[in-house]
Amino acid sequence: MLTFLSPRQMIALAAAGSAAVLIGALIFQSLGYPPCDLCILQRWPHLVAAVLGGMIVLFRLPLALAFFGALAALTTAALGIYHSGVERHIFAGPDSCTSNPVGTGSATDLLAQIQAAPLVRCDEIVWDIFGITMANLNAVGSLAFAVLWVMAYRAARRGA
Repeated sequence: MLTFLSPRQMIALAAAGSAAVLIGALIFQSLGYPPCDLCILQRWPHLVAAVLGGMIVLFRLPLALAFFGALAALTTAALGIYHSGVERHIFAGPDSCTSNPVGTGSATDLLAQIQAAPLVRCDEIVWDIFGITMANLNAVGSLAFAVLWVMAYRAARRGA
């Protein structure tokens, strides 16, 4: 499985994948699909993976750093899985971006809660294709990137 690639090529491919996800997210945002809090949170590990991969390849840093790239990819994959569950109402989302039950507070408290609510909610699917959301795509893609990072790390440890 991808044994024809060197560890640095695997790292470059995984880092390019993370960079492509970030670029895609920014393109969607520019097309009028604003991100929710969980969407933005999923971007940070991709940024770490893209920068780390670029530094490993460009500056010939030790390949053992691929472990941290795998960790970043697994982090965003986990966030994507969680976000997918929030979108499908399987998991409760963070209070900062999901609908909260109306409490027994006063009308003033309710108005303050409404005014403080974010414009983009994490528990609503903003875009999908054939039932597959951006969070689903991020989870699956990030797992693939994590596999590349792990393969590179293992090949480097073997001395390939």
